[in-house]
Amino acid sequence: MTQPLLRSATAADADALGIVMFRAIHEGTGPYSQAQRIAWLAQPNSGPDWSARLAAQHVVLAEKDTITGFMTMTPEGYIDLAYILLVARGQGLFSALLSRITDEARKKSLARLSTHASLMAQPAFARHGFVIDYHETVTRNGETLARAAMSIPM
Repeated sequence: MTQPLLRSATAADADALGIVMFRAIHEGTGPYSQAQRIAWLAQPNSGPDWSARLAAQHVVLAEKDTITGFMTMTPEGYIDLAYILLVARGQGLFSALLSRITDEARKKSLARLSTHASLMAQPAFARHGFVIDYHETVTRNGETLARAAMSIPM
């Protein structure tokens, strides 16, 4: 099996990344109900606000024929987005993306990385040494979603 190409995202990738995020949330089974998934993201992100959010971050994506996953980091070391399509899970893609993010954090001499990890993402972050700082719930569009604040020193 050929490994996906990892590269930095460009502005032209914004809409495709919105679709990857939407599909990663909605496809397959998981700990969130259908109502929670719809409240989380009812339609793919697109448009100027989404493009601006991505442009303000370091964005690494993976692609074979199409984009299969991506991860973003703010200048302060916050991993804002980490999404991998169902068909690409279990192939080491999370590790590869996180490695590229970690390399960038080291170049910037950041002291730590942090994130708010969904129930789906917590095990992947934990496998890479992230620890849970605290659990919390957030309410989106009337639905309550559990997540955890996680971090790792650099």
